[in-house]
Amino acid sequence: MLPDHLQVIDFNKKLKSWYLENHRPLPWRKTSDPYKIWLSEIILQQTRVAQGTPYYEKFLINYPTVFDLAKADEKDVLRLWQGLGYYSRARNMHYTARQIVDEFEGRFPETADKLSKLKGLGNYTAAAIASFAFGEAVAAIDGNVYRVMSRLFGIQSDMLSNEGKKEFAALAKELVSHEDPATYNQAMIEFGAIQCVPVSPDCEVCPFTYMCYAYAFNLQSKFPVKVKKLTVRQRHLNYFIIQKGDMLAMQERKGRDIWKGLYDFYMIESKESEVLPDVFIDDELVGRLFTAGQIREVPKSYLHLLTHQRLNVRFWWVKIFENKEFELPPTLAFYTKEEVEILPKPILIDTVLKEENYL
Repeated sequence: MLPDHLQVIDFNKKLKSWYLENHRPLPWRKTSDPYKIWLSEIILQQTRVAQGTPYYEKFLINYPTVFDLAKADEKDVLRLWQGLGYYSRARNMHYTARQIVDEFEGRFPETADKLSKLKGLGNYTAAAIASFAFGEAVAAIDGNVYRVMSRLFGIQSDMLSNEGKKEFAALAKELVSHEDPATYNQAMIEFGAIQCVPVSPDCEVCPFTYMCYAYAFNLQSKFPVKVKKLTVRQRHLNYFIIQKGDMLAMQERKGRDIWKGLYDFYMIESKESEVLPDVFIDDELVGRLFTAGQIREVPKSYLHLLTHQRLNVRFWWVKIFENKEFELPPTLAFYTKEEVEILPKPILIDTVLKEENYL
């Protein structure tokens, strides 16, 4: 059941009052520049504020305008993004910067509907930019907002279902302030981020306990409702760090790959973490490595978590004998230490090289 007009006015008044007193002074909240707002939203997708803020500042230093980002080389963008994960976001961001410059003369579209047609901008990001930068009265619904609405109004529908999305969208449309949509959206997002948190919210200091369905029935942990469970795939990866003199053999990831455009080492996937996986025996390159150099396993194994994958990773360091000629397959090439340092790499690869005192 949707709230009536007076309930909405009361809710918005209390929410704005809470926000003005409690919000964090984040740098992207001090501007109405759509480029800076867009940059912050892309960086903060599935990234904590504490982790994302330094990246936001680095990107603005290197690319202060959308024109600067559009002119950048993709490798430089990926290198600056290194450590944030989800590298497709960086590639989409770079593509969209060029699109905005080429098709819109560097000016962002001013409505959520038009913004959502740009690559990498979903409904939430488009609504956030439209309301924060251009004052459009459209609700920005992220995970925090789903949680706040579901708890306050007791929405029982699965938030991931079509029915649930329609129910949330209808409620959000009723609640959004038409007088100050930017502050309303910032307040809803912030309220979910620091007050109505996922685990153990401090309901005793919440201004909405008088109307909160979850608080009334002690069901805070049950909202929002998510029926579909995430399936996580277990993978076992074996990387070979091939070193010749001071150089390392690396390859650029291509195709439909989450690490597309990044550089890593020769890799073999095995069914499980064996001492010497059987797949090594049948691999032509690894067979040559056993005779061409000295192989040692990096003592530490690594666990790298992605949204849908759990990567169990081992590294094998191979130093090619000085008097041995060794030909790499065409997908690999040797890079100097200086080149390796500036190549965009998955954070796992960068971590191993630093821990092994190569970088």
